[in-house]
Amino acid sequence: MLVALPSSIAFGVLIFSAISPEMAGQGALIGMIGAAALGLVAPLVGRTPALITAPCAPAAAILSGLAIALVSKGVEADRIPGLLALTALLSALLQVAYGISKSGRLIKYIPYPVVSGYLSGVGLIIALGQLPKLLGLPKGTALLHGLASPELWQWPGIVVGLVTMGVMLLAQRVTRKVPAAILGLTAGIISYLILGLFMPSLLSIEANPLVIGPIRSAGSFLQTVSGRFSSMLQIRMEDLRLVGYSALALSALLSIDTLKTCVVLDALTRSRHNSNRELFGQGIANLASFAAGGMPGAGTMGPTLVNVTSGGRGAQSGFIEGIFVILAILALAPLIAWVPIGALAGILLVVAFRMFDWHAFRLLKHAETRLDFAVIAAVVIVAETFGLIPASATGIGLSILLFIRDQIRGSVLRRRATLREISSKTRRLEAERALLQQHGDDAAVYELQGNLFFGTTDNLFVEMQSDLKTRKWLLLDMRRVQSMDYTAAHLFAQMHEQLKEHGGGLLFSGMPSTLPSRQDLHRYMVGVGLVDEKGGGIRIFEIRDDALEWMETRILEAAGWVKGAEEEALDLRQIELLREFDDSVLDKLRRCLHERTVRAGEKIFYHGDEGDEIYLIRRGIVHILLPLKGGKHHHLATIGRGDFFGEMAFLDRGRRSADAEARTDCELYVLSRREFNTHVYDDAVLGVRVFARIARAISLHLRQTDSELGVIEDR
Repeated sequence: MLVALPSSIAFGVLIFSAISPEMAGQGALIGMIGAAALGLVAPLVGRTPALITAPCAPAAAILSGLAIALVSKGVEADRIPGLLALTALLSALLQVAYGISKSGRLIKYIPYPVVSGYLSGVGLIIALGQLPKLLGLPKGTALLHGLASPELWQWPGIVVGLVTMGVMLLAQRVTRKVPAAILGLTAGIISYLILGLFMPSLLSIEANPLVIGPIRSAGSFLQTVSGRFSSMLQIRMEDLRLVGYSALALSALLSIDTLKTCVVLDALTRSRHNSNRELFGQGIANLASFAAGGMPGAGTMGPTLVNVTSGGRGAQSGFIEGIFVILAILALAPLIAWVPIGALAGILLVVAFRMFDWHAFRLLKHAETRLDFAVIAAVVIVAETFGLIPASATGIGLSILLFIRDQIRGSVLRRRATLREISSKTRRLEAERALLQQHGDDAAVYELQGNLFFGTTDNLFVEMQSDLKTRKWLLLDMRRVQSMDYTAAHLFAQMHEQLKEHGGGLLFSGMPSTLPSRQDLHRYMVGVGLVDEKGGGIRIFEIRDDALEWMETRILEAAGWVKGAEEEALDLRQIELLREFDDSVLDKLRRCLHERTVRAGEKIFYHGDEGDEIYLIRRGIVHILLPLKGGKHHHLATIGRGDFFGEMAFLDRGRRSADAEARTDCELYVLSRREFNTHVYDDAVLGVRVFARIARAISLHLRQTDSELGVIEDR
């Protein structure tokens, strides 16, 4: 309470002295009532432990700026307090809406440079507003003119203000048990009374511009409450237009100030606040302050930190603070009239100095952070030049630009590779692999990530430009894409048309079925005409491997490769593994072999089976599948006619490491290691030649795997 109450009085005086210096006493009372109402209600509803809610600097800056604007527009002075109260009411209702709509987390995500610029702007506005009060300049005197005219200065007020500021700044070096604001205010009052011994006119309270003056209430508490609610019935559309933007800015600033304090409080107390409930509680507390005739506020850092360091840990501490404010009002209200304006100005100048983000100037040292400094500076300049409302709009616009900047900084291109570097899971024969190595540069694969929108697609187009000129096929892997807009769709259509000129086209694979944005990319592409539901337009594959296999087939066909008839079973001499063997060796092998026919969908062997056979595919296609938990499988490889599988168990006689399943009807040669060994004992050269061929085939597969791992792990 000792920290919150002096500041609340100063903020109230700041607001109402902007209307008229004679209203400083009314402002002090409104500040005190606000501190009491907020202190009593916010802890009961928001329930954030140890948080202290009181009138704050952002509220003072917004409302004093609005008061100055209303005076400049010629609004009658007796109407302005009602318009300020209406602003506080609308702001409170907006805060309640923020809490109900669960917008608390969104408010916390406003970029810090925007918040820093806004709070620095508020601090600068408060400082510029308090300098004339510190100097005691006559109302209406321009600050620059007043600074250049020492004859207009009120030296007693300057001395009091300087003493107050000096004690506040030095207080923490002497003691932390007594709040700096209390020590500064006490020193200011004492210095004022000492000056009064030498200048008797200072000890008169009536018509004395250097003190707050008598605090007069317009009526009883019940009359104030009924008057507030009856004034709601007299609200006009013109009033809403006058204060609407200020109410919106006030609600946002109070919410940011509260949640920023809550985040610091969480770290100190090792707890976790509920942002949405706290915003709802702050809105209800500000409604109570409006009804009681007080000024709005927020969860404030200074009183909250003093509360925590003093041992306050529960929500009850905030409520007790509100009770102490009421007791202070009842006991000290007559003495508050003697508080010097210079002392309050000194307190506010120190508050403004601490609000200003001086660390922001460090951002100028590094090129990467200069844009953040530019954002802070822009918000401050707009706040000082045009006001806090345009500054809030500037902040929102700059936050959007910051988001776009961050998106542009991080490329949506995760990885790129050609078909010389990666391949499908279809194991190709040696002749086919040679063709793919020779012509694999005709196709490239791009793995994309993040958000595809106007801020990122231009960079993507630049990164793909060389491939668009030289490749036939480009595959875009969309598995990690989060969202997509019409600019990206239009760019993809241009890419497809450019590739068609080379006899190729654009392909998509891995369309995500669920996104955080709940956008259905496939449906969106159909909606914008990028993809035809009947199969026209850009081709889409469900999984990337199917797309890779499709591109490999196109490249092989373009290179003159002719796919053999699937129904024709190969002879032993046509199997890739045995192609270089002469008839005598093949005849010896035939004695070890037996033939097997497998229907489509039938398992050839299971993971964990015992077996020592190697399988040579005469006809058909086989899938090698790795079993996963929950009955699922991971597709390891597709093996076609003329190739082989099962070599691991043939070599080490261990258990099968995966399932083998016939994708189509298959005819196989089966070579058992046990039977093979009986012949190897009689003809060692046969064993050496067979194992050498198996070793060479495995070596080629491992080299391809190394190449693909190199692409995947490339940093």
